[in-house]
Amino acid sequence: MSVRDGAIEELRAAVGLQIADEGLLRELAGGLHDVEDVLRQVVRSDVQAVNEAASHLVEAGGKRFRPMFTLLASQFGKDGRDAVVTAAAAVELVHLATLYHDDVMDEATMRRGAPSVNARWDNTIAILTGDFLFAHASRLVADLGTDAARIIAETFGELVTGQMRETVGPGEGEDPVAHYLSVIAQKTGSLIATAGRFGGMLSDASDEHIEALCRFGEIIGTAFQISDDIIDIDSPSHELGKSQGTDLREGVRTLPMLYELAEDRPDPRLAELLGGPLTDDALVDEALVLLRSSRGLERARVTLSDYAQRARTELTALPSSPARDACESVADYLVARTH
Repeated sequence: MSVRDGAIEELRAAVGLQIADEGLLRELAGGLHDVEDVLRQVVRSDVQAVNEAASHLVEAGGKRFRPMFTLLASQFGKDGRDAVVTAAAAVELVHLATLYHDDVMDEATMRRGAPSVNARWDNTIAILTGDFLFAHASRLVADLGTDAARIIAETFGELVTGQMRETVGPGEGEDPVAHYLSVIAQKTGSLIATAGRFGGMLSDASDEHIEALCRFGEIIGTAFQISDDIIDIDSPSHELGKSQGTDLREGVRTLPMLYELAEDRPDPRLAELLGGPLTDDALVDEALVLLRSSRGLERARVTLSDYAQRARTELTALPSSPARDACESVADYLVARTH
């Protein structure tokens, strides 16, 4: 199996992407290979410290779902492969930049199986490296025209606004569940929506198809986070690839927890445990047991199914094709992975 085919296999395992059409498979694998080349070229610097820190996450790999979706969305247009590859690389650079910043805010020590930049160097280096990647993403998009530059700037705004709203929390009288869903739509959905928009517009797809791809991206991005919320509670550690209950340990209230706390009569012991970060492993285990049998987890599964169905509905505006089938496979996978 070639490196290019290997990238597709990794996506199949990570996001459930299923591609039966051999021609599409080869085209996307080749596009991903070109995106990797652009990423490595862009983060290179003559300053050794910058070069090492900026290359750290690029070399660590990852799902590369955002550039893949950019390439997949371009299948609904007619042309513009070089521009699409550039946009796909830019979108991934933005994603990587947010990871550098997230690790600082979360005080993370590991990222993609390697020490995080803030742990290996320090917080200042991590923040500056994220800024460096944002700058290079903007430079790439600037070559794609003023519309693309405006879209990426608006996306930056959505990402930052979502992070600030998450940090501050819901306002007085605001529904915590509605607040959470809108925050993850901004933090995760907005960039995947931009990936779909770029893929469509730079390949000269119709306006109707571009908008459908954009809406699908936002919905599927939000669904990814809900799915992650569920598996952090209800998947064995050996399947999850990390210890369970990460959100509990960090004191983060995810959708299943918020649903449970919104119940008329939430489990009093669970409500007590969800009051803050849990540092004791025994308390984390107790909370996980209670969450697995909670109404909150059940409601989160229903919400995930609703989002997946909404995503599929958006795809009906697109012509039947192997590319549309591939997008549908991701929506199906998000529900299947939580059962």
